[in-house]
Amino acid sequence: TDGGTSGGSLGVYYAFIQFAGFTMGKAVSQFDAPWTNYPGNNFDGLVGGSGTVTGVNQFTYTADFGQGVTAAFSAEDATAYYQAGNLNLSSAAATGASAIAGLTTGAVGANAIGGSRSPNLVGMVRVDQAWGLFQASVAAHDNHVAYYGATEATGHPDDKWGWAVQLALSIKNIPTGAGDVINISGVYTDGATRYNFQNLAGSTFLMYGSSGSAYGSVAAVTAPDTVFINGGSQESVKTWGFRGAYTHNWDPNWNTAIYGAYAAAQFGGGAKNFLCGATGVFSSVAGVTSCNPDFNIGQIGLITRWTPVKNLTFSADFTWTHIDQKYAGVVNAGNNFPVAKPAATYELKDQDSLTLLLRAQRNW
Repeated sequence: TDGGTSGGSLGVYYAFIQFAGFTMGKAVSQFDAPWTNYPGNNFDGLVGGSGTVTGVNQFTYTADFGQGVTAAFSAEDATAYYQAGNLNLSSAAATGASAIAGLTTGAVGANAIGGSRSPNLVGMVRVDQAWGLFQASVAAHDNHVAYYGATEATGHPDDKWGWAVQLALSIKNIPTGAGDVINISGVYTDGATRYNFQNLAGSTFLMYGSSGSAYGSVAAVTAPDTVFINGGSQESVKTWGFRGAYTHNWDPNWNTAIYGAYAAAQFGGGAKNFLCGATGVFSSVAGVTSCNPDFNIGQIGLITRWTPVKNLTFSADFTWTHIDQKYAGVVNAGNNFPVAKPAATYELKDQDSLTLLLRAQRNW
C-alpha cells in the first residue's frame, strides 16, 4: 500500500502449493460450487450459498477415484470469511432509544465473538462428466463466544458447533444451443450463516425507502451464527437458500444469462421470546404492531455480454433485490441512524434495490 494516500492496496487472491493430493495455502474453499458466487452473473452480492472468490487459507487432501469422481477433506481458516457474529442479546434489553435502535439499525445485540478455537472442517464429493457436474459439500463451524460481562469472572456459554450442507448441479450440452449451461445450488445452515449469506453479500441489511404513513420507511435485519443472553446458552440461527442461472449463447460474440437467488433466516424460540414476546425488548416499543426478527431476501438479475474479439468482454448486469422483513408498525426512531436521516417517524417495511453493473474485462 501507499499509506492510504490513494486508498490502493495489493491483494493476493490465490497462492498455494499442491503435492501428492495435498493443497496448502490460499485457494477457493472446497465447500464452494465451482462457480462460487457467479452461477451466471458478474454481480458480487448474491445470497443463497457460499463463495470465497479471493481464496481462503486451507490444508486439504483430495482423492481422485477416476471417471471424474473426486473427494476432498479440508481444514479451513474460519476467521477471514466465516464469522457472521455471535450476538449477546442482553445488550438490546435496554428500553427506549436502545430498543428502537435495534429495530431501525438491525443491532439486536452486541457481537461477542470470543476468538477462534478450531478451523472449519469441510468435506466434499464431486462428479465431473461430459453432461456437467454434481457436488455435495458439508462443513462444521465452531462458535466460541466471549464473556457475559466485561471480565472472565462473569463466565461464558459453552462452544456450539454449527454446520452447513450444500448441493450443486451443472448441466451442459442442453438443446438450446452450443455452450449453454444451467448452474444451480441449494444450501442449509445451522449456526454457520456465512455458508448461505456469503461474505461479499453480508448478513446484515439496512435499507431505507418512502412511506405513506411516516417520514420514511426502513428495513433493518441481521442473521448472525448464534445468539445468547446473559447466563444462557448459545442458540443457533438457521438459514436456507439457493441460487442459479441459465446462460444462453446467441452466437460466438454474444450471450445472456438470467439468474436468481433466495435466502431465509430463522431465529430460535428463545431469541424470538426475548425480543418479541409479550414483554420482549422490541414488542414493547410504541408503534410496533408485528414483531419477528426472521427475514427473507430474494434476488433476480439479467446480464448480457459482448465479446467483440478474443479476451475482451463488455457486459451489463442488472439486479433487483427484495428484503422481506417481518416487523410492522410506525415508530419514533430518534437519532439512531448511521446515515443522514433525521429524527422522525419511520415505518417498518419491506424494501427493494436496483443495481446496474457495467464492466469491461480484458484477459491476457
